[in-house]
Amino acid sequence: MQTVLAPFSSLRNKPFARLYTAETISLLGDAFTWVGIALLAYDLAKQQAASILAIALTLRVSAFIVFAPLAGVWADRYPRRTILIVTHLGRMIVVSLFPFVTETWQVYGLIIGLNIFNAFFTPAYKATIPQFVTGGTDSKQAIALSNATYQLLGVLGPGLAGALAGLLGVQQIFWLDAISFLLAGILIATLPRSAWTRLPLPTASAETTTWQGIRNGTQWLFRQPAIRFSLLMEFIAALAGAQILVNTVGLVKGIMGQDDQHYGWVMSGFGVGATLAAFGVSRLTQRFRLPTIALFGALIASLAILPAQEVSLIGLLILWAIAGMGQSLAEMPNQFLIAERIPPAEQGRVYGAHFAWSHTWWAIGYPLAGWLGSRFTPQTFWIGGLIAMTCWLAATVALKRTT
Repeated sequence: MQTVLAPFSSLRNKPFARLYTAETISLLGDAFTWVGIALLAYDLAKQQAASILAIALTLRVSAFIVFAPLAGVWADRYPRRTILIVTHLGRMIVVSLFPFVTETWQVYGLIIGLNIFNAFFTPAYKATIPQFVTGGTDSKQAIALSNATYQLLGVLGPGLAGALAGLLGVQQIFWLDAISFLLAGILIATLPRSAWTRLPLPTASAETTTWQGIRNGTQWLFRQPAIRFSLLMEFIAALAGAQILVNTVGLVKGIMGQDDQHYGWVMSGFGVGATLAAFGVSRLTQRFRLPTIALFGALIASLAILPAQEVSLIGLLILWAIAGMGQSLAEMPNQFLIAERIPPAEQGRVYGAHFAWSHTWWAIGYPLAGWLGSRFTPQTFWIGGLIAMTCWLAATVALKRTT
C-alpha cells in the first residue's frame, strides 16, 4: 500500500497539484470524447461505425506523429503556460462542434483538429512536470502519479462516460466534455506566475530553425544510449500491446464465445495492471536501473500474450493484467530518463520527439496485429508473441554493451 500511495507525495508541491488536477479533469474529458465519438459514429453509420472509429484512431496517431516534433520545439521556444491554456481552450472549441456533426467527413476533420491540439499539449505538459517538481525522487513520483492517473482513467473513464451518455444523451456528453477542458484551462491560467519562473529560458534553442529544432529533438533521443535502448523496448511493448488492443475482441467473443461484458472485464485487467505498475515504478527505480526496468517490462508484455489462446477467461484476465504491467514498465523509464539526462531547455523538443516515435511504434504494431488476426486467427497471439520476443532478444543482444 505504501508503494501505491508514494506518488501522491508529489502533491505537496502546490503548483504541481494544480497542474495535476487540470490534467486529471482533461483526461476525463478525453474519455468523454471517445465514448461520444463511438456513439456518434453508430448514429451516423450503424454497422459501419467500426470502420469510422478505425479511421479516427489512425488519424489520431498520424496527427501525433506529424505534429508532436514541432510541438516539442514550440514547448522550448514559447511560454509553456500559454501553450497549455491554448490547447485546452482549443480542444474545448473542437468538442463543442461535435453535436452539430451530420456527416462522417466532419467527424474526421474534427478528429484531426482535436489531436493536433493534443499533440501540442502533451510535450509541453510532460516538460513542465520536472520543472515544477525538482529533485530526482520527487520528479519521479510526480511523473509516476501522472502516468498512473492516465492509466486509471483509461479504465474508469469510459465506463463513467458511458453511464453519463446513457443518462444525458450523446450531444450532452460533448458539452460536458467541453466544460471539462474549460475548467482545466482555468486551473492552469490561475496558477501563480511565480510558479512558471522556474522554467528555463531557452535562448540557445531560439537561435536554431524550426527544422533544426525538430532534428535536434530526435538526435537527443537517439544520442543517449539508455534512452535509445528504452525506446526500442517501447517498440517491443507496442508490438505486444497492439495485439491486445486489436485482437482481444476476436479472441473473447469469437473463439471463447463470450459477450461484451466479459470482453470489458478482460480489457479492464490490462488497464488495472498498467495502473498498478505505474504507481509502483518509482519505487523500482530505487533498486534497478531504468533501462533494466524497460527491458523487464517489454519481456513480460511479450511473454504474457504467448499462451493467450490456450487459457480460460480468468487466465486471460490474469495474463492481460501482467501484460498491462509490462506495458507501463516499458513505457515509463524514458520519461524519467528525459527528465534526468536532457538539459531543461531542450526537454520540450525531446518529449515531442519521444511522443512522435512512441506513436510510430503503435502505427507499425496496429496493422501487423490486424494482418495476423485476419490471416492466422487460431495462432494470432502465439505468432505475435514470438515476433515480439524475437525483437526483444535481438535488441538486447545488439544494445547490451551500450547501456
